[in-house]
Amino acid sequence: QVQLVESGGGLVQAGGSLRLSCAVSGGTFSIYHMAWYRQAPGEQRELAAEITSGGTTNYADSVKGRFTISRDNAKKAVYLQMNTLKPEDTAVYYCRGHFGPLNYWGQGTQVTVSS
Repeated sequence: QVQLVESGGGLVQAGGSLRLSCAVSGGTFSIYHMAWYRQAPGEQRELAAEITSGGTTNYADSVKGRFTISRDNAKKAVYLQMNTLKPEDTAVYYCRGHFGPLNYWGQGTQVTVSS
């Protein structure tokens, strides 16, 4: 089976940086479309960043220019570099991978940005 495990979340001051990691076990990682979603308190889960199997990226307007998604197929991992963090970025961040009908989610990692 495929498992996704996020790490790297924590508490950081506004303006700071964090790097999230998502380790993937099982499956054929290189063919999967990967993405980072986030869910803030009282809000719906939203797409923050995504990267195709070919390396094409897309970002939500709210994070564009501050976040960078990347993948390492050899390590079977996807990363989210988050810079210039804002309190509005506070959320649980989830790693997602999908290919056709296959869809997998990680357990989430908490990111808290203080003022």
